Amino acid sequence: MTTCVFVQIRCKPGTTYKVAEDIALREIHSELYSTSGEYDLLMKLYIPTTEDVGKFINDHLLDIAGIERSLTTMTFKVF
Repeated sequence: MTTCVFVQIRCKPGTTYKVAEDIALREIHSELYSTSGEYDLLMKLYIPTTEDVGKFINDHLLDIAGIERSLTTMTFKVF
């Protein structure tokens, strides 16, 4: 089983495309979009239920240069 998680990512100015490229190379996401508004990228990923979500995101995402801030949204049920 997996947990579907959405992560919004704010990048340092001028780094969005580089951050997106670095995320894509790690192959941890299901979908990755550029967005308007407060955050620059929206990533959908599935995390194994045996993993700690916060640790997974810290270990696999937040060490990418250019990421300034993130906002994680957990999901519960699909309709």
